[in-house]
Amino acid sequence: MNKLIGDIKWGTRQRLQYIEVMAYYTGVVTRSDVARAFGISDAAATKDLKLYGQLSGDSLHYRHNVFGFVPSEGFQPLFADLSPARVLPMIAANLAATSGPYGNRPIFGIAADSLPLPQRLPDHRVLAQTLRAIKQRNKLQVSYHSLSDRDSSQQRLLEPHTLVNTGTRWHLRAYNEETYDFRDFVLSRLADAKMLSEPAESSAQYDEDWIGIVTLQLTPHPGLNARQQASVLMDYQNQNRRIEMPVRRALAGYLLHRLSVDTTTDHSMNPNTHQLILLNRDEIEAFADWAFFKP
Repeated sequence: MNKLIGDIKWGTRQRLQYIEVMAYYTGVVTRSDVARAFGISDAAATKDLKLYGQLSGDSLHYRHNVFGFVPSEGFQPLFADLSPARVLPMIAANLAATSGPYGNRPIFGIAADSLPLPQRLPDHRVLAQTLRAIKQRNKLQVSYHSLSDRDSSQQRLLEPHTLVNTGTRWHLRAYNEETYDFRDFVLSRLADAKMLSEPAESSAQYDEDWIGIVTLQLTPHPGLNARQQASVLMDYQNQNRRIEMPVRRALAGYLLHRLSVDTTTDHSMNPNTHQLILLNRDEIEAFADWAFFKP
């Protein structure tokens, strides 16, 4: 049986993953669900469901009243990672195990929405040059609009190594030849970019703040009452009052900002909007000074 599972082609494996996610999280998966999600015929979808039944034994049972398969009490996934961390983004993005998106009809039949945040993206030509420089490990010449007065020159010669998604924007981690250090460059502020034929001399392994890991030690804001603090701890599936989050030193400030952590020394921010405080402030501030509130 294990050998048979290992021989399954990638496309078929994706459909079997979808069958498991759909069955487990919605309670039923039908032939039409599989056919619509992957743009295949009903006959092909029936074949996939039959194959899954042969491989999984009694994980799914057919129910005539719903014209589909429901998970058994002993259901055990063979193909899909059913953790919420994997499944919720798929539902939110309206993606099956592969391909998509699929228009306005939710693939899993679960309505989901998100904040209409601005995209903050560069021109496609700029992005292509940037990605080529990362992939081919070459230098990148850019025209960059910085918010910093001391970085008044728009022209930069960079050696990029990684893209970073902070949840609200994308930025580029790169060595800046002008300042002789590694910095973050917001992708949407790249007005122009050109990959050069000259190989980059630096890489991520020389970026100490990138390879270095620190652990944010967080706890509920003392301005919250006991019931509210317990609810916050539940958010983070934590009971010992200390929420530990390992993060790259270069990304610590972004994580503090994204989590709306109160970084004041006296915890004076509104606890209703800043529900967490940082216990190891002295350790983290050295790597994320910009994210700390200065009175």
